[in-house]
Amino acid sequence: MYKNEFDKLLSQNKTFNAYLFYGQSTYLIEHYCDLVANQICSKEDIEKIYFDEYDFKYIYDKLLQSSLFSSNNVIVIKTHKKLPKKDVENFISACNANPDSTIIICGMDDSEFKTMGEWFTPKKNSVSVRFFTPYPSEAIVLIEQEAKKLNIKAEITALQHLYNMHRQDLALACNDLKKLTNIDDVVTPKVIDQQCFGFGNVSIEDFLFDLVSCNLKEKDLNDILDEGVNEVYLINQITSFVQQLFMIASYTRIAGQPNAKEILGFVPPKQVWEKRARLAIGIKLENYLKMLNFLNEVELNLKTKSSLDHNSYVQASLRKFSTLIR
Repeated sequence: MYKNEFDKLLSQNKTFNAYLFYGQSTYLIEHYCDLVANQICSKEDIEKIYFDEYDFKYIYDKLLQSSLFSSNNVIVIKTHKKLPKKDVENFISACNANPDSTIIICGMDDSEFKTMGEWFTPKKNSVSVRFFTPYPSEAIVLIEQEAKKLNIKAEITALQHLYNMHRQDLALACNDLKKLTNIDDVVTPKVIDQQCFGFGNVSIEDFLFDLVSCNLKEKDLNDILDEGVNEVYLINQITSFVQQLFMIASYTRIAGQPNAKEILGFVPPKQVWEKRARLAIGIKLENYLKMLNFLNEVELNLKTKSSLDHNSYVQASLRKFSTLIR
């Protein structure tokens, strides 16, 4: 079963005794696990079994027992490995024998759990749901929903900025929203830079444009690194920006006109989009390969050479970066 089918069942208040959530999106797996578990009982009655804590006998016995303090008993198992078929079938049988019990298995992978999903059937009052990585437009809606839950007032462009700065990792973006809960004003992209990424008063958007346009300001580079920004993270953001420019340039050469919705999955503010498109088209295609190879080498060195002074190395590398495309 896929997410949209499961959403319909949820809207009809349909429940099962056993659930398997798995797929490509860690955020959606955990989101739906929490959603279902919290609908069944209070948080204190939910027991979570993580990875190496797995113990078949303990879980099986617990599912057969009714709770002394609650009318419902929920066990959540989070695992990267497919569980033995016999174990799973026994868990489902235990939940059907004891309707007070529910088991939710979160398979933190995709391919490992495809066959396991076949063991969850309506006849056994069980269901498996596979989650795919959401499209950017879907992800922004989910981030917006999470922001509203936290009473955060944010511009949609700020949420898009947060998502893209995390290289479209939905879980990281939603987790970073917690840093914004004490802000009373409307959250803007600049606030995202300051609160979530430690860029202080330097606009990361302007910094990236200046860097790729060969107009890098020494002060901005020093300010960003002095703020304590993780050097690997900074290189990742530059790489992501260059990749996005390459997508714009490639699409334009094929279709004749850049289309933000088709390229990015959402439409940025007109001024930002036009600026990016002009920059992207103005760079020779062969220079994109030079930039990406260079950035990958810098990231590799940062991750593998422990003797490096990361701050000094990144400063020197980014000064050299601009010479690649002059």
